[in-house]
Amino acid sequence: MLVTTLVGVVAVVQPTRASAAETGMTRTHLAWVTPKIKAPGVSFHMFESPAAKATVSYHMYTPAVYTRESDRRFPVVYWLHGSGGGLPGIPKVAALFAAAVEAGTAPPCLVVFVNGMPNGMYVDWKDGSAPLETVIVGELVPHIDAAYRTIATREGRLLDGYSMGGYGAARLGFKYPDVFRAVSIMGGGPLQASLLDDAPRASRRRALEVLERVYGGDPEYFRSVSPRALAEQHAEVIARGSLVRMVCGDRDETYANNRDFHEHLERLKIPHTWTVLGGVGHNPLRTFQALGDSNWAFYRQAFGATSGAGSYRQQQRP
Repeated sequence: MLVTTLVGVVAVVQPTRASAAETGMTRTHLAWVTPKIKAPGVSFHMFESPAAKATVSYHMYTPAVYTRESDRRFPVVYWLHGSGGGLPGIPKVAALFAAAVEAGTAPPCLVVFVNGMPNGMYVDWKDGSAPLETVIVGELVPHIDAAYRTIATREGRLLDGYSMGGYGAARLGFKYPDVFRAVSIMGGGPLQASLLDDAPRASRRRALEVLERVYGGDPEYFRSVSPRALAEQHAEVIARGSLVRMVCGDRDETYANNRDFHEHLERLKIPHTWTVLGGVGHNPLRTFQALGDSNWAFYRQAFGATSGAGSYRQQQRP
């Protein structure tokens, strides 16, 4: 059942190819290992990736109860950052989770801050140089389940992301509904049918650079791996078993594309919530503030059956 919500004012030609040198995204610049970020509850980790043929890093937020209750298993949020790398946002997002868990409004969960590289797009690059999708789904998820006390089923996994991360959450969640039950798409992009059509937060030159480096300069490859195409391919399965939300501010440059994608999901009869935040632009922390408790209600709904009775306050909203 579709729910449309408006949160108040406090509370969306054939390309010319660019060379690899022009894009500044050559293989030698693939940032599989990021700098370490220090923040309360946040740790830095690495694992060896056969797909990438490299060491890959990630950060992890671990709630205090993970240490106190050594026989308990926890659900996992895979947080996908936006373009630029997302490292400065890790302490802020981790603090939001910590405060919500401490207040009892969010279920205790592990939060994996995925390394999606500055403009990795959470997809296997067409030339094979950066198999990000394979690393995340085929290697990182099994690594997390092996290294931590997780609820190692689709019901124990949630994908969340903002901007490029929202795009990544949509495409990975819709392609692998057997791996991830819940999908959160916030201020997502690019959600349009063509990367070069109406890219409000990127210049045409920048869009061309990403199209060339990530998608091999091939508009059809971009389309074939897009959330739009994946939603079409897996609509029946997604509709039957996935929990999906879309969130976007009405002053976000990506609002029109997000609204169009919401309407695309409606036409496919994929149940989801569509929340419009009044007066909010393209700002993840402002988005969290505007959502308030309704943000954590989504997490409670996603993990309520897996987190254990009485482990946090049940405050579901209709």
